[in-house]
Amino acid sequence: HWSSRTSCPPWSRSGPALFDHVADCLGDFMEKQNIKDKKLPVGFTFSFPCAQTKLDEAVLVTWTKKFKASGVEGADVVKLLNKAIQKRGDYEADIMAVVNDTVGTMMTCGFDDQRCEVGIIIGTGTNACYMEELRHIDLVEGDEGRMCINTEWGAFGDDGSLEDIRTEFDREIDRGSLNPGKQLFEKMASGMYLGELVRLILVKMAKEGLLFEGRITPELLTRGTFQTKHVSAIEKTKEGLKKCMEILTRLGVEPSSEDCLAVQHVCTIVSFRSANLISATLGAILLRLKENRGAARLRTTVGIDGSLYKMHPQYARRLHKTVRRLIPDTDVRFLLSESGSAKGAAMVTAVAYRLTEQARQIQQTLDEFRLSQEQLLQVKQRMRQEIQRGLGKDSHADATVKMLPTFVRSTPDGSENGDFLALDLGGTNFRVLLVKIRSGKRRSVEMHNKIYAIPIEVMQGTGEELFDHIVFCISDFLDYMGMKSARLPLGFTFSFPCHQTSLDAGILVTWTKGFKATDCEGEDVVELLREAIKRKEEFELDVVAIVNDTVGTMMTCAYEEPTCEVGLIAGTGSNACYMEEMRNIETVDGNEGRMCVNMEWGAFGDNGCLDDIRTPYDQAVDENSLNEGKQSFEKMISGMYLGEIVRQILIDLTKRGFLFRGQISETLKTRGIFETKFLSQIESDRLALLQVRAILQQLGLDSTCDDSIIVKEVCGTVSRRAAQICGAGMAAVVDKIRENRGLDHLEVTVGVDGTLYKLHPHFSRIFQQTVKDLAPKCDVTFLLSEDGSGKGAALITAVGCRQRELDAQQH
Repeated sequence: HWSSRTSCPPWSRSGPALFDHVADCLGDFMEKQNIKDKKLPVGFTFSFPCAQTKLDEAVLVTWTKKFKASGVEGADVVKLLNKAIQKRGDYEADIMAVVNDTVGTMMTCGFDDQRCEVGIIIGTGTNACYMEELRHIDLVEGDEGRMCINTEWGAFGDDGSLEDIRTEFDREIDRGSLNPGKQLFEKMASGMYLGELVRLILVKMAKEGLLFEGRITPELLTRGTFQTKHVSAIEKTKEGLKKCMEILTRLGVEPSSEDCLAVQHVCTIVSFRSANLISATLGAILLRLKENRGAARLRTTVGIDGSLYKMHPQYARRLHKTVRRLIPDTDVRFLLSESGSAKGAAMVTAVAYRLTEQARQIQQTLDEFRLSQEQLLQVKQRMRQEIQRGLGKDSHADATVKMLPTFVRSTPDGSENGDFLALDLGGTNFRVLLVKIRSGKRRSVEMHNKIYAIPIEVMQGTGEELFDHIVFCISDFLDYMGMKSARLPLGFTFSFPCHQTSLDAGILVTWTKGFKATDCEGEDVVELLREAIKRKEEFELDVVAIVNDTVGTMMTCAYEEPTCEVGLIAGTGSNACYMEEMRNIETVDGNEGRMCVNMEWGAFGDNGCLDDIRTPYDQAVDENSLNEGKQSFEKMISGMYLGEIVRQILIDLTKRGFLFRGQISETLKTRGIFETKFLSQIESDRLALLQVRAILQQLGLDSTCDDSIIVKEVCGTVSRRAAQICGAGMAAVVDKIRENRGLDHLEVTVGVDGTLYKLHPHFSRIFQQTVKDLAPKCDVTFLLSEDGSGKGAALITAVGCRQRELDAQQH
């Protein structure tokens, strides 16, 4: 522990000189104690008004108590002391906490008496602190629990509020001080000024012939000759008058015994006023505590330290009596602090040390999610390798990134026309849409749709039940639109990995996103749909195209913006597609032109190529999922899993006692409680911690404000990594297109859809920045897709119908 109470000669030297002196004293002390080789945590009691934003930072607002060292006001005293310690260079010290001596006093007494919630110093200077309800402190976020407030009450009255009780002597003291107009209350009440006040009164009384027969000596006129310790000595009951005679004789005023009595009286009046003033201000704090608690009677303890309170023979008694008179309905215990600032600072430091160690361990945990530029470049390179493997004829079978051909050979050209039906199956909801596309000058797309739920028992039942449910929904929609008789062309958005052999044939490779319906994997889903329509025998449809939602997204944007040749979904799941050169797609015959490839990049990393950046939390999420060992990349970047990663981290931090008071609630044990929307809300910059806490409480997590800060940081770290590695994947795609075309510089547009991208406050920004950093030769524009899976499916169906007509004409 280090207290700034060394007998400091460099009051008014430069700041560096003062702190060099402090560092020297600390070094000497450590040498004497034989602890120079240890890096110990240090608590720094610094008894001047400081603005603190955290425990180990204190910016000096203003010097008080005759200190004047230059270059310190407005600076962080921790930095200054650290600099001085480093300059000395022969020991290390870790400054954990800057403590005001008042707070140290309260903490020391609080160790002995749990009720202690006020600290007061009445010594050279005067100040107080007390425990205020956090909900009343607007400068600090949070509303639960309490925080110690350092009142800095020495400056009370600096705004003129005490003018009616300040005397001519108070004004004279202020004029002659180092800081005129400042610390006016302190100048009326603290030990540093009492002796001086008495001296000024004696001078005036002598000048008016009321004392010493009018004798005024040079000593009496000299500042500092009459000190507070003299006031204490004179007010002693037995030997006070004798002491008074000695003190006045030293000042050369040849006092009579009547003079001594009068001077004793002056001393009493001045010191009694001080005790009364402090009683009144302390009374205000006690009333505040009483109101905060809403109690009829307050029981509390006040920790007190300071030379005036300790040394003056009558001061403590007078103070106690006046406080009890002013606030009758309180039981106040006054506790004298032993080595207040020292022991208290050590306690604050011990707490700070524990919290710092905890913070370090939390950061260490989160560091696993923080990827360097180098690591992100490696992710990009590996994605590039996997793309090659997926496109290659011989490597395709074993490739994790499947690069599935979609048989979509061109983006819309504006001539599309007609009425189309679109189905959208990709999550827990299912949509049926009627899309009317009109070409010509007034190109337009008009849509009508209806949303139907898919019950979990249907998602995980038989394939026949699932497709019968889909056809039931189509039937309901056609009734709703009054269009059962027309044989409409249909596009089926089916957002699961499919192996397509033509535009209207797609074999389901594997279910994802919680679907488990039997007898579908390995089957052509278009056929399953056609069979279900036949079973219903109510209407006919022409299934023209099976569409992946990513491709639909690209097509929708391409309808507005012809340079759009990439599609990205960043929502519940994640995937991408882009226009690849036919010559590079070895799994399909033909080398002319281009075809859109559905990458199915969610499975990137299933062969272990991302294991070096996967964390134990990612592994836990994978082990708890329906498809263990599959969709590794998706599980690190998509909305369905980010909340789960966060939950796994929170469970671990709680087990280690860093969160939720170490209590793992039932909620925290529940899979899927952290939906993406909660992550988006928690990370919103506009949300104060209080609202974060409200969200956590909605989830049944009883959190403190400190918990909320940690949760917010965990969410931010997880979503940042998601955006970055998603960006690394996209950088690989746009660079591939650039190289395909032999360009030094590529301008391309990416159509994007998905709740994570659209709703999360930071995902899109970090994602875009990463693409920019990792693919500097590409100028990429991101366009939000409006309804890719509906409008896009209809556009692909329209393009498919046009292609069919062209093919028919050629044959």
